[in-house]
Amino acid sequence: MPAKPKLGQHFLHDVEAIEHIAASIGDMSGRTVVEIGPGQGAITAALVARAAHVVAIEYDHDLALQMRIAHPPSQLTVVEQDVLQFDFAAAQAEFSPGERLLVVGNLPYYITSQILLRLAASHTALDRAVLMVQREVADRCTAQPGSRDYGLLSVTVQMFGPAQRIFTLPPGAFTPPPEVYSTVFRWRFASRFAELGVEEQNFQHLVRQAFAQKRKTLANNLRAAGFTPDAVAAALSAAHIDPQARAESLPVDSFAALWHGLNREQRSEISEQ
Repeated sequence: MPAKPKLGQHFLHDVEAIEHIAASIGDMSGRTVVEIGPGQGAITAALVARAAHVVAIEYDHDLALQMRIAHPPSQLTVVEQDVLQFDFAAAQAEFSPGERLLVVGNLPYYITSQILLRLAASHTALDRAVLMVQREVADRCTAQPGSRDYGLLSVTVQMFGPAQRIFTLPPGAFTPPPEVYSTVFRWRFASRFAELGVEEQNFQHLVRQAFAQKRKTLANNLRAAGFTPDAVAAALSAAHIDPQARAESLPVDSFAALWHGLNREQRSEISEQ
């Protein structure tokens, strides 16, 4: 079945890569695996052979029908839906009560970021994911502080658990070949918000402010966001952050310390008014 460019379809045909992806999720015997964008079902077959049950989210009606014919419902449930509308928590309750879901996906490039945010929002229902994305996106998801690729996406992903690159594939591994290289990475869901004592929404807002202008220092970005110079200086000092530091140099723990420091300074300023 030919690919539909408007859906960002690029079908993986590299047999070795398919087996590597299936192996990278780890032991899935007795487990339920959710596959995002199964396409022609190459990875699906490898998952069905290893897992207790596979839930495939496929937006394309023709491909969904093809998979229903290829695999019995006892092995595979096909959900014909946009993944951005899929309820992972409900799927866990139905197919894997008491145990979090595994996720595998060759993500459409044009909605990769939205899917990653959807997975992050569903983290309590998820154990780990093995995802294929554009190489540059994987570089950003797995980047470490101080590297060229470290930024807002890095912190956002890693606050929900560690992300690790596995391998990269050339365009020729797909039909039709995309214009970019693709990288597979593993994401283990272990939210750090409670551990670090930060409130999720406010913390993410602070990180967006910190990375607003990557060429500017962290202090300048925070002042531009409306924090007073005194509050910024005090919070940086309390968090043991160099006043000339840029956001891309800060590990997640330092962002948390900065968040706490700014909250203290804001409360202090309000009490003095």
